[in-house]
Amino acid sequence: MLRYTDDMTEVAEDMLAGFFQGWPRAASPAQHLAVLRGSYRAVVAVDRAAGRVVGFVTMISDGVLTASIPWLEVLPAWQGRGIGTELMRRVLEGSERFYSVDLLCDAPLQPYYDRLGMSPVPGMTLRHPAALQGGPRERPGKP
Repeated sequence: MLRYTDDMTEVAEDMLAGFFQGWPRAASPAQHLAVLRGSYRAVVAVDRAAGRVVGFVTMISDGVLTASIPWLEVLPAWQGRGIGTELMRRVLEGSERFYSVDLLCDAPLQPYYDRLGMSPVPGMTLRHPAALQGGPRERPGKP
């Protein structure tokens, strides 16, 4: 039985194993939890029986005009059950007040997001694989 929640106080590090498939190095559970708790919005799917997160989505935003969805991931054993679609539905709830909600993905994933009402646009990114090492990092200007 799955439970969806946006209350990240219910999520602990030991519930976050197995994510970041295909990354050069997986983010640590501490980093993952910090991302979930630091996001403008985050929704997780929790397997109640196992007490673990099986999928998550995050949204970052200025809270006024723009938002971005940097991550949507469902554990491989749980894919194909509509969990990602439900996570997206929940994180996008109320987002029509934003001028834009952006998401970057590789070309093979575009048809999936097209079905959710998103449109392809050009984009760019800069990735720093070394940032995946260690624990959560402080934001500039924050103690």
